[in-house]
Amino acid sequence: MTGFGVIDKTGQKLAYVASGCIRTPDASLPERLKVILAGVGEVIATYSPEQVAVEEVFVNVNPKSTLLLGQARGAAICGAVQQGLPVAEYTALQVKQAVVGNGHADKEQVQEMVKRLLKLDGKLQADAADALACAICHAHAGQGVGLLASAGYRMRRGRLLG
Repeated sequence: MTGFGVIDKTGQKLAYVASGCIRTPDASLPERLKVILAGVGEVIATYSPEQVAVEEVFVNVNPKSTLLLGQARGAAICGAVQQGLPVAEYTALQVKQAVVGNGHADKEQVQEMVKRLLKLDGKLQADAADALACAICHAHAGQGVGLLASAGYRMRRGRLLG
C-alpha cells in the first residue's frame, strides 16, 4: 500500500484536498510496481498537483523490506516524473521536524498534528497521514534553504546536493 496526500498552499495557509492509499494486489513485484505507477498517474490526473514530495527510504532492520520500499518509492517517483512534475525528497526526520517540531516524534504525534494543521476530523489511514505529513513538510520547505528542495536541490546529512 502506498499513501498519497494532496494539499493546497495559499500564502501561509494549508488546505486539505485529498488523501488515500494506492492498494496493490497480492501479485508479483513487477505487477505491484505497475499498479503504483498507474495509481500515481491517476492521482496526478485527478488533482493536478504542481509538485510532488516523497519520503526518502531509511535503512531498517530488514534489508528485504528496505529494498521493496525503495522499489515502490522508485515507481512513485517515476509516475511523477513521467507527468513532468518536479520531485522533492525529505527524510523522516525532516518530515517530523516540519510537522511536529521534533524530528523524533512518534507516528501518533505526526498524525495528530497533520489533523490539526489541516483541520481534519476522524481517523486518518497511517500511510495517507504520512503522505500528508510529507506534503506539509514540502509546503513549509518553500521558505529559506528548503526552497532549494523544490528547485532540484536536496539536503543530505546537512549538505546541499545539486
